[in-house]
Amino acid sequence: MPDLPKVLESNNMKLIGYNGLGDLGDCGEGVALQIKNGRRYLYVAHLFAWGDFSVLDVTDPRDPKLICQTRLPHKEMRSNSLMIVGDVLAVARQVNKLGEKPAGVELFDVSDPANPKSISFFDTSGPMSPGCHFLWFIDGEYIYCSSGTSDFDPISPKEAWQVVIIDVRNPSKPIEAGRWHLPGTAKSDPEAKDYKYHSEQVAEWLNVDLPPREQRGFRPVVGGIQTFDVGSRVHDVYVYPQRPDRCYVGYLDSGAIILDIKDKAHPKQVARLDYHPPAPGHTHTVMPIFSKNLLAITEESLTDDCLDHPKLLRFADMSFEPNLQLVSSAPLPDKDRFCGKGRFGAHNIYDNPPVPGSWISEDIIVGCFFSAGVRAFDIRNPMRPEEIAYLIPDAPEGLPAIQMNDLHIDENGTIFAIYRGKAGLSVMESNF
Repeated sequence: MPDLPKVLESNNMKLIGYNGLGDLGDCGEGVALQIKNGRRYLYVAHLFAWGDFSVLDVTDPRDPKLICQTRLPHKEMRSNSLMIVGDVLAVARQVNKLGEKPAGVELFDVSDPANPKSISFFDTSGPMSPGCHFLWFIDGEYIYCSSGTSDFDPISPKEAWQVVIIDVRNPSKPIEAGRWHLPGTAKSDPEAKDYKYHSEQVAEWLNVDLPPREQRGFRPVVGGIQTFDVGSRVHDVYVYPQRPDRCYVGYLDSGAIILDIKDKAHPKQVARLDYHPPAPGHTHTVMPIFSKNLLAITEESLTDDCLDHPKLLRFADMSFEPNLQLVSSAPLPDKDRFCGKGRFGAHNIYDNPPVPGSWISEDIIVGCFFSAGVRAFDIRNPMRPEEIAYLIPDAPEGLPAIQMNDLHIDENGTIFAIYRGKAGLSVMESNF
Protein backbone atom coordinates (compact mmCIF):
# COMPACT_ATOMS: atom_id res chain seq x y z
CA MET A 1 0.00 0.00 0.00
CA PRO A 2 1.29 3.51 -0.77
CA ASP A 3 2.10 5.97 2.02
CA LEU A 4 -0.72 8.47 2.50
CA PRO A 5 -0.20 12.22 2.71
CA LYS A 6 -0.83 13.83 6.09
CA VAL A 7 -4.38 15.11 6.51
CA LEU A 8 -4.57 18.67 7.87
CA GLU A 9 -8.32 18.82 8.43
CA SER A 10 -11.23 16.48 7.83
CA ASN A 11 -14.89 15.94 8.65
CA ASN A 12 -16.97 13.04 7.30
CA MET A 13 -14.26 12.19 4.76
CA LYS A 14 -11.30 9.85 5.16
CA LEU A 15 -8.16 9.60 3.01
CA ILE A 16 -7.73 5.94 2.02
CA GLY A 17 -5.50 5.87 -1.08
CA TYR A 18 -2.89 7.84 -2.99
CA ASN A 19 -0.75 7.78 -6.14
CA GLY A 20 1.66 10.61 -6.93
CA LEU A 21 1.63 9.77 -10.68
CA GLY A 22 5.41 9.92 -10.91
CA ASP A 23 6.81 13.01 -12.57
CA LEU A 24 3.43 13.77 -14.19
CA GLY A 25 1.47 14.53 -11.03
CA ASP A 26 0.27 17.98 -12.16
CA CYS A 27 -3.37 17.21 -12.97
CA GLY A 28 -5.95 19.09 -15.00
CA GLU A 29 -9.75 19.05 -15.07
CA GLY A 30 -10.58 15.57 -16.30
CA VAL A 31 -11.24 12.44 -14.21
CA ALA A 32 -13.26 9.54 -15.67
CA LEU A 33 -14.01 5.98 -14.59
CA GLN A 34 -14.27 2.90 -16.82
CA ILE A 35 -15.65 -0.41 -15.53
CA LYS A 36 -14.46 -3.32 -17.66
CA ASN A 37 -14.18 -7.09 -17.18
CA GLY A 38 -14.71 -6.82 -13.45
CA ARG A 39 -12.02 -4.16 -12.99
CA ARG A 40 -12.17 -0.40 -12.57
CA TYR A 41 -9.92 2.05 -14.42
CA LEU A 42 -9.48 5.75 -13.71
CA TYR A 43 -8.38 8.14 -16.47
CA VAL A 44 -6.74 11.41 -15.42
CA ALA A 45 -5.95 14.41 -17.64
CA HIS A 46 -2.75 16.33 -16.98
CA LEU A 47 -2.44 20.08 -16.69
CA PHE A 48 0.89 20.71 -18.43
CA ALA A 49 3.27 18.97 -20.82
CA TRP A 50 4.81 16.56 -20.97
CA GLY A 51 1.87 14.81 -19.32
CA ASP A 52 -1.04 13.79 -21.55
CA PHE A 53 -3.20 11.36 -19.56
CA SER A 54 -2.70 8.59 -17.02
CA VAL A 55 -4.63 5.36 -16.52
CA LEU A 56 -4.84 3.72 -13.10
CA ASP A 57 -6.34 0.45 -11.96
CA VAL A 58 -8.51 1.50 -8.99
CA THR A 59 -10.28 -1.80 -8.44
CA ASP A 60 -8.82 -1.58 -4.95
CA PRO A 61 -9.29 2.14 -4.22
CA ARG A 62 -6.83 1.90 -1.32
CA ASP A 63 -4.06 0.92 -3.71
CA PRO A 64 -4.46 2.75 -7.06
CA LYS A 65 -1.94 1.29 -9.54
CA LEU A 66 -0.59 3.24 -12.50
CA ILE A 67 -0.83 1.08 -15.65
CA CYS A 68 -0.33 3.61 -18.44
CA GLN A 69 0.89 7.18 -19.00
CA THR A 70 0.94 8.96 -22.32
CA ARG A 71 2.99 12.01 -23.22
CA LEU A 72 2.27 14.95 -25.48
CA PRO A 73 4.08 15.49 -28.78
CA HIS A 74 5.47 18.89 -27.72
CA LYS A 75 5.62 21.18 -24.69
CA GLU A 76 3.48 24.01 -26.05
CA MET A 77 0.19 22.19 -25.42
CA ARG A 78 -1.94 20.53 -22.75
CA SER A 79 -4.74 17.95 -22.47
CA ASN A 80 -6.75 19.51 -19.68
CA SER A 81 -10.04 17.57 -20.08
CA LEU A 82 -11.24 14.05 -20.88
CA MET A 83 -14.32 11.80 -20.68
CA ILE A 84 -15.08 8.19 -21.56
CA VAL A 85 -18.08 6.31 -22.94
CA GLY A 86 -17.69 2.56 -23.23
CA ASP A 87 -14.36 1.96 -24.91
CA VAL A 88 -14.06 5.44 -26.45
CA LEU A 89 -12.01 8.08 -24.65
CA ALA A 90 -12.22 11.73 -25.74
CA VAL A 91 -9.27 13.99 -24.83
CA ALA A 92 -9.00 17.77 -25.25
CA ARG A 93 -6.04 19.24 -27.13
CA GLN A 94 -5.22 22.83 -26.19
CA VAL A 95 -2.21 24.80 -27.37
CA ASN A 96 -0.32 27.59 -25.63
CA LYS A 97 0.12 29.72 -28.75
CA LEU A 98 -2.66 30.62 -31.17
CA GLY A 99 -2.28 28.78 -34.45
CA GLU A 100 -0.23 25.89 -33.02
CA LYS A 101 -1.12 22.23 -33.62
CA PRO A 102 -2.42 19.71 -32.63
CA ALA A 103 -5.47 21.59 -31.37
CA GLY A 104 -8.88 19.99 -31.03
CA VAL A 105 -10.22 16.67 -29.73
CA GLU A 106 -8.61 13.25 -30.05
CA LEU A 107 -10.54 10.00 -29.72
CA PHE A 108 -8.94 6.81 -28.39
CA ASP A 109 -9.90 3.15 -28.35
CA VAL A 110 -9.40 2.05 -24.73
CA SER A 111 -10.73 -1.48 -25.02
CA ASP A 112 -7.30 -2.34 -23.58
CA PRO A 113 -6.86 0.36 -20.91
CA ALA A 114 -3.12 -0.25 -20.69
CA ASN A 115 -2.69 0.39 -24.44
CA PRO A 116 -4.84 3.28 -25.69
CA LYS A 117 -4.95 3.56 -29.49
CA SER A 118 -5.83 6.74 -31.37
CA ILE A 119 -8.99 6.44 -33.47
CA SER A 120 -9.30 9.92 -34.95
CA PHE A 121 -8.61 13.60 -34.44
CA PHE A 122 -11.04 16.51 -34.79
CA ASP A 123 -8.97 19.54 -35.73
CA THR A 124 -10.02 22.93 -34.34
CA SER A 125 -6.72 24.72 -35.00
CA GLY A 126 -6.67 28.13 -36.62
CA PRO A 127 -4.99 31.55 -36.55
CA MET A 128 -7.01 32.60 -33.47
CA SER A 129 -7.68 29.17 -31.96
CA PRO A 130 -6.16 27.80 -28.73
CA GLY A 131 -7.87 24.47 -29.40
CA CYS A 132 -10.17 22.68 -26.95
CA HIS A 133 -10.11 23.37 -23.21
CA PHE A 134 -13.09 21.41 -21.84
CA LEU A 135 -15.28 18.62 -23.22
CA TRP A 136 -18.47 16.82 -22.16
CA PHE A 137 -19.12 13.34 -23.59
CA ILE A 138 -21.79 11.11 -22.05
CA ASP A 139 -23.90 9.46 -24.77
CA GLY A 140 -21.37 8.17 -27.31
CA GLU A 141 -22.94 10.41 -29.96
CA TYR A 142 -22.00 14.05 -29.36
CA ILE A 143 -19.15 15.93 -27.70
CA TYR A 144 -19.89 19.40 -26.37
CA CYS A 145 -16.77 21.47 -25.86
CA SER A 146 -15.23 24.88 -25.32
CA SER A 147 -12.95 25.40 -28.27
CA GLY A 148 -11.66 27.71 -30.92
CA THR A 149 -12.16 26.90 -34.60
CA SER A 150 -10.23 27.53 -37.80
CA ASP A 151 -12.47 30.42 -38.90
CA PHE A 152 -13.60 32.03 -35.63
CA ASP A 153 -12.61 35.70 -35.32
CA PRO A 154 -12.74 36.59 -31.60
CA ILE A 155 -12.29 40.23 -30.65
CA SER A 156 -9.21 39.11 -28.69
CA PRO A 157 -7.60 35.84 -27.50
CA LYS A 158 -9.63 36.28 -24.28
CA GLU A 159 -12.77 35.41 -26.27
CA ALA A 160 -11.36 32.53 -28.31
CA TRP A 161 -13.44 29.62 -26.92
CA GLN A 162 -16.98 29.12 -28.18
CA VAL A 163 -19.46 26.26 -27.81
CA VAL A 164 -18.60 23.60 -30.39
CA ILE A 165 -20.74 20.47 -30.90
CA ILE A 166 -19.03 17.46 -32.49
CA ASP A 167 -20.90 14.49 -33.96
CA VAL A 168 -18.93 11.34 -33.06
CA ARG A 169 -21.52 8.70 -33.93
CA ASN A 170 -18.86 7.47 -36.33
CA PRO A 171 -15.82 7.89 -34.05
CA SER A 172 -13.40 7.39 -36.94
CA LYS A 173 -14.88 10.44 -38.71
CA PRO A 174 -15.96 13.14 -36.23
CA ILE A 175 -17.71 16.13 -37.82
CA GLU A 176 -18.92 19.48 -36.55
CA ALA A 177 -22.64 19.52 -35.77
CA GLY A 178 -22.98 23.10 -34.54
CA ARG A 179 -21.44 26.01 -32.71
CA TRP A 180 -22.42 29.16 -30.81
CA HIS A 181 -20.73 32.21 -29.36
CA LEU A 182 -22.05 35.17 -27.40
CA PRO A 183 -22.94 37.97 -29.82
CA GLY A 184 -20.36 40.74 -29.55
CA THR A 185 -17.36 38.48 -28.86
CA ALA A 186 -16.43 38.09 -32.55
CA LYS A 187 -15.02 40.91 -34.68
CA SER A 188 -17.59 40.19 -37.37
CA ASP A 189 -20.53 40.62 -34.95
CA PRO A 190 -22.46 43.89 -35.28
CA GLU A 191 -22.60 43.91 -31.45
CA ALA A 192 -18.79 43.86 -31.13
CA LYS A 193 -18.61 47.65 -31.00
CA ASP A 194 -20.70 47.60 -27.82
CA TYR A 195 -18.82 44.86 -25.96
CA LYS A 196 -17.32 46.02 -22.66
CA TYR A 197 -14.84 44.39 -20.29
CA HIS A 198 -15.36 44.69 -16.53
CA SER A 199 -12.93 47.59 -16.27
CA GLU A 200 -14.81 49.43 -19.02
CA GLN A 201 -18.17 48.91 -17.32
CA VAL A 202 -16.78 50.31 -14.07
CA ALA A 203 -15.04 53.21 -15.84
CA GLU A 204 -18.28 54.12 -17.61
CA TRP A 205 -20.12 54.08 -14.27
CA LEU A 206 -17.47 56.25 -12.58
CA ASN A 207 -16.96 58.43 -15.66
CA VAL A 208 -13.18 57.91 -15.70
CA ASP A 209 -10.77 57.30 -18.57
CA LEU A 210 -8.86 54.07 -19.17
CA PRO A 211 -5.68 53.24 -21.08
CA PRO A 212 -6.09 51.13 -24.25
CA ARG A 213 -7.12 47.52 -23.75
CA GLU A 214 -3.70 46.12 -24.64
CA GLN A 215 -2.08 48.18 -21.86
CA ARG A 216 -4.45 47.28 -19.00
CA GLY A 217 -3.45 43.75 -18.11
CA PHE A 218 -5.65 41.18 -16.37
CA ARG A 219 -6.67 43.07 -13.20
CA PRO A 220 -6.76 46.85 -13.63
CA VAL A 221 -7.74 49.13 -10.75
CA VAL A 222 -10.32 51.65 -11.93
CA GLY A 223 -11.10 54.65 -9.74
CA GLY A 224 -9.87 52.72 -6.70
CA ILE A 225 -11.99 49.64 -7.56
CA GLN A 226 -10.31 46.33 -8.35
CA THR A 227 -11.60 44.89 -11.62
CA PHE A 228 -10.80 41.73 -13.59
CA ASP A 229 -10.72 41.54 -17.37
CA VAL A 230 -10.65 37.76 -17.85
CA GLY A 231 -12.75 37.98 -20.99
CA SER A 232 -15.92 36.35 -22.27
CA ARG A 233 -15.25 32.83 -23.52
CA VAL A 234 -16.78 29.44 -22.90
CA HIS A 235 -15.52 27.24 -20.08
CA ASP A 236 -17.68 24.27 -19.02
CA VAL A 237 -20.50 23.00 -21.25
CA TYR A 238 -23.15 20.53 -20.02
CA VAL A 239 -26.02 18.61 -21.61
CA TYR A 240 -28.06 16.05 -19.64
CA PRO A 241 -30.63 13.42 -20.67
CA GLN A 242 -33.29 15.09 -18.47
CA ARG A 243 -33.23 18.09 -20.86
CA PRO A 244 -31.45 17.03 -24.07
CA ASP A 245 -32.64 20.25 -25.72
CA ARG A 246 -30.70 22.43 -23.24
CA CYS A 247 -27.00 23.25 -23.00
CA TYR A 248 -25.70 24.85 -19.79
CA VAL A 249 -22.66 27.08 -20.30
CA GLY A 250 -20.19 28.83 -18.03
CA TYR A 251 -19.17 31.89 -20.05
CA LEU A 252 -16.52 33.40 -17.75
CA ASP A 253 -17.06 37.16 -17.46
CA SER A 254 -20.44 36.95 -19.19
CA GLY A 255 -21.93 34.67 -16.55
CA ALA A 256 -24.25 31.67 -16.83
CA ILE A 257 -25.97 30.94 -20.14
CA ILE A 258 -28.60 28.40 -21.18
CA LEU A 259 -28.90 27.45 -24.84
CA ASP A 260 -31.70 25.75 -26.73
CA ILE A 261 -29.98 23.03 -28.79
CA LYS A 262 -33.04 21.26 -30.18
CA ASP A 263 -31.51 22.15 -33.53
CA LYS A 264 -27.84 21.43 -32.84
CA ALA A 265 -26.79 23.22 -36.00
CA HIS A 266 -28.34 26.45 -34.76
CA PRO A 267 -28.17 26.84 -30.94
CA LYS A 268 -30.14 29.75 -29.49
CA GLN A 269 -29.73 31.60 -26.20
CA VAL A 270 -32.76 31.27 -23.90
CA ALA A 271 -31.32 32.59 -20.64
CA ARG A 272 -28.37 34.52 -19.24
CA LEU A 273 -27.42 35.49 -15.70
CA ASP A 274 -24.56 37.99 -15.59
CA TYR A 275 -23.61 39.41 -12.20
CA HIS A 276 -20.06 40.51 -13.09
CA PRO A 277 -19.46 43.21 -11.91
CA PRO A 278 -19.86 43.52 -8.96
CA ALA A 279 -18.69 39.89 -8.59
CA PRO A 280 -15.10 39.37 -9.79
CA GLY A 281 -16.03 37.19 -12.75
CA HIS A 282 -14.83 33.94 -14.31
CA THR A 283 -18.04 31.86 -14.27
CA HIS A 284 -16.62 28.36 -14.63
CA THR A 285 -19.38 25.79 -14.09
CA VAL A 286 -23.14 25.98 -14.64
CA MET A 287 -24.70 22.66 -13.60
CA PRO A 288 -28.46 22.05 -13.53
CA ILE A 289 -30.12 20.43 -10.51
CA PHE A 290 -33.35 19.42 -12.16
CA SER A 291 -35.33 18.18 -9.15
CA LYS A 292 -34.94 21.58 -7.51
CA ASN A 293 -35.08 23.82 -10.60
CA LEU A 294 -31.65 25.13 -9.61
CA LEU A 295 -28.34 25.93 -11.22
CA ALA A 296 -25.13 25.29 -9.30
CA ILE A 297 -22.65 27.93 -10.47
CA THR A 298 -18.96 28.25 -9.65
CA GLU A 299 -16.49 31.04 -10.26
CA GLU A 300 -12.88 29.90 -10.55
CA SER A 301 -10.32 31.47 -8.24
CA LEU A 302 -7.38 32.78 -10.29
CA THR A 303 -5.01 34.57 -7.90
CA ASP A 304 -2.72 33.30 -5.15
CA ASP A 305 -3.31 36.34 -2.93
CA CYS A 306 -7.13 36.31 -2.60
CA LEU A 307 -7.25 39.47 -4.69
CA ASP A 308 -10.26 38.05 -6.52
CA HIS A 309 -11.99 36.82 -3.33
CA PRO A 310 -14.72 35.70 -2.94
CA LYS A 311 -14.95 32.99 -5.58
CA LEU A 312 -18.10 31.13 -4.64
CA LEU A 313 -20.33 28.17 -5.29
CA ARG A 314 -23.64 29.90 -5.95
CA PHE A 315 -27.17 28.68 -6.59
CA ALA A 316 -29.72 30.20 -8.95
CA ASP A 317 -33.44 29.59 -9.42
CA MET A 318 -34.12 28.49 -13.01
CA SER A 319 -37.84 27.75 -12.63
CA PHE A 320 -38.52 30.64 -15.05
CA GLU A 321 -35.70 30.47 -17.59
CA PRO A 322 -36.11 33.98 -18.99
CA ASN A 323 -35.31 35.45 -15.57
CA LEU A 324 -32.70 33.44 -13.66
CA GLN A 325 -32.23 34.60 -10.06
CA LEU A 326 -29.40 34.02 -7.59
CA VAL A 327 -30.82 32.65 -4.33
CA SER A 328 -27.86 31.58 -2.16
CA SER A 329 -24.21 30.59 -1.95
CA ALA A 330 -22.32 27.87 -0.10
CA PRO A 331 -20.28 29.02 2.91
CA LEU A 332 -16.52 29.31 2.54
CA PRO A 333 -14.05 28.90 5.41
CA ASP A 334 -12.27 32.00 6.73
CA LYS A 335 -10.05 33.32 3.96
CA ASP A 336 -7.33 34.43 6.39
CA ARG A 337 -6.44 30.77 6.86
CA PHE A 338 -5.78 30.27 3.16
CA CYS A 339 -4.74 33.54 1.50
CA GLY A 340 -1.15 33.61 0.28
CA LYS A 341 -1.03 29.82 0.00
CA GLY A 342 -2.00 29.41 -3.64
CA ARG A 343 -5.50 29.76 -5.02
CA PHE A 344 -8.46 29.70 -2.61
CA GLY A 345 -12.10 29.45 -3.58
CA ALA A 346 -14.44 27.55 -5.85
CA HIS A 347 -13.43 25.62 -8.94
CA ASN A 348 -14.76 22.29 -10.24
CA ILE A 349 -17.77 20.62 -8.65
CA TYR A 350 -18.75 17.00 -9.18
CA ASP A 351 -21.04 17.29 -12.20
CA ASN A 352 -23.22 14.16 -11.93
CA PRO A 353 -22.13 12.54 -15.22
CA PRO A 354 -24.89 10.06 -16.16
CA VAL A 355 -22.53 7.21 -17.02
CA PRO A 356 -21.76 3.82 -15.40
CA GLY A 357 -19.74 4.07 -12.21
CA SER A 358 -21.05 7.50 -11.20
CA TRP A 359 -22.59 8.64 -7.92
CA ILE A 360 -25.57 10.88 -8.64
CA SER A 361 -27.03 13.28 -6.10
CA GLU A 362 -29.17 16.40 -6.29
CA ASP A 363 -29.12 16.85 -2.51
CA ILE A 364 -25.35 17.05 -1.97
CA ILE A 365 -22.84 19.09 -3.98
CA VAL A 366 -19.16 18.14 -3.69
CA GLY A 367 -16.43 20.36 -5.06
CA CYS A 368 -12.76 21.27 -5.20
CA PHE A 369 -11.76 24.54 -3.54
CA PHE A 370 -8.00 24.62 -4.25
CA SER A 371 -6.18 25.18 -0.92
CA ALA A 372 -9.42 24.49 1.00
CA GLY A 373 -9.48 20.92 -0.35
CA VAL A 374 -12.60 18.91 -1.14
CA ARG A 375 -15.82 20.17 0.48
CA ALA A 376 -19.42 18.89 0.47
CA PHE A 377 -22.68 20.81 0.97
CA ASP A 378 -26.22 19.70 1.74
CA ILE A 379 -28.62 21.71 -0.45
CA ARG A 380 -31.92 20.12 0.50
CA ASN A 381 -32.78 23.64 1.63
CA PRO A 382 -31.39 25.55 -1.38
CA MET A 383 -31.77 28.87 0.43
CA ARG A 384 -29.34 27.76 3.14
CA PRO A 385 -26.64 25.37 1.86
CA GLU A 386 -24.92 23.64 4.77
CA GLU A 387 -21.37 22.31 4.80
CA ILE A 388 -21.40 18.65 5.87
CA ALA A 389 -17.92 17.32 5.00
CA TYR A 390 -14.40 18.34 3.98
CA LEU A 391 -10.86 17.04 3.70
CA ILE A 392 -7.63 18.99 3.24
CA PRO A 393 -4.48 16.93 2.64
CA ASP A 394 -1.05 18.37 3.29
CA ALA A 395 0.89 19.70 0.31
CA PRO A 396 3.91 17.95 -1.18
CA GLU A 397 7.30 19.34 -0.28
CA GLY A 398 7.97 22.63 -2.05
CA LEU A 399 4.32 23.74 -2.30
CA PRO A 400 2.76 26.23 0.16
CA ALA A 401 -0.61 24.43 0.11
CA ILE A 402 -2.58 21.79 -1.69
CA GLN A 403 -4.38 22.92 -4.85
CA MET A 404 -7.37 20.59 -5.31
CA ASN A 405 -8.48 20.74 -8.94
CA ASP A 406 -11.12 18.17 -9.95
CA LEU A 407 -12.82 14.96 -8.82
CA HIS A 408 -14.91 11.94 -9.71
CA ILE A 409 -17.21 10.12 -7.28
CA ASP A 410 -18.08 6.50 -8.00
CA GLU A 411 -21.41 4.82 -7.27
CA ASN A 412 -20.11 3.71 -3.87
CA GLY A 413 -19.35 7.28 -2.78
CA THR A 414 -15.58 6.90 -3.18
CA ILE A 415 -13.99 10.22 -4.16
CA PHE A 416 -11.08 10.34 -6.61
CA ALA A 417 -9.57 13.83 -6.34
CA ILE A 418 -6.71 15.28 -8.37
CA TYR A 419 -4.42 18.24 -7.76
CA ARG A 420 -2.53 20.96 -9.54
CA GLY A 421 1.13 21.22 -8.58
CA LYS A 422 2.53 17.69 -9.03
CA ALA A 423 0.57 16.23 -6.12
CA GLY A 424 -1.17 13.42 -8.03
CA LEU A 425 -4.32 11.55 -7.01
CA SER A 426 -5.94 11.08 -3.60
CA VAL A 427 -8.77 8.63 -2.89
CA MET A 428 -11.26 9.48 -0.15
CA GLU A 429 -14.04 7.62 1.59
CA SER A 430 -17.15 9.72 2.18
CA ASN A 431 -19.59 9.50 5.04
CA PHE A 432 -22.56 11.51 3.85
